[in-house]
Parts: sequence; C-alpha cells; structure tokens
Amino acid sequence: MQWLWAIIVGFVLGLIARAILPGRQHQPLWLTTLFGIAGALLGNAVSRWIGVEETKGIDWIRHLLQLAGAVLVVGVGDMVYHSIRGRRRQMT
Repeated sequence: MQWLWAIIVGFVLGLIARAILPGRQHQPLWLTTLFGIAGALLGNAVSRWIGVEETKGIDWIRHLLQLAGAVLVVGVGDMVYHSIRGRRRQMT
C-alpha cells in the first residue's frame, strides 16, 4: 500500500511543482509523477539530515522540504527531458 501512497503524493507534489515553476514544462504526467516522488525522497533526506524528520503534530517543515525538492527535481528534470527530446527530434 505504501507504493500507492508514494505515487499519489508524487503526482500531487509534481503538479504543484509544475504550477510553481514559471513557463511551460514539457515532460508527460507520468514523468512528473516520478519527479515528484524523487523530490519527496530528497525532501525526506534533507529533513532527516537537519533533524526535523519527526515532530509533534503536522510535519510542516518536512512537507515544505518535500515540495522544495519536487520543485528542484521537476525543474532540472524538465531541462534534461527537453534537451534529450530536442536532440532526438534533430536526429530524425
């Protein structure tokens, strides 16, 4: 059941990250979901590193770090996807 929750959270984080980033992103939704999952994992790692992984109540800092990680991964991932996709179009 955890994998289903990871997909849902990754999808939502990826969509929010795409909404935050300026301009148009070119990756498909399945890739946005994977980028969102990677961003959530990155945010969890940073929260563990700075010591705010578990707090009483809602873990706002961890959630903000997950969102920041998703924005970073979606932004960088979109640039990589666009460069690979553009290079592939030039070859054909």
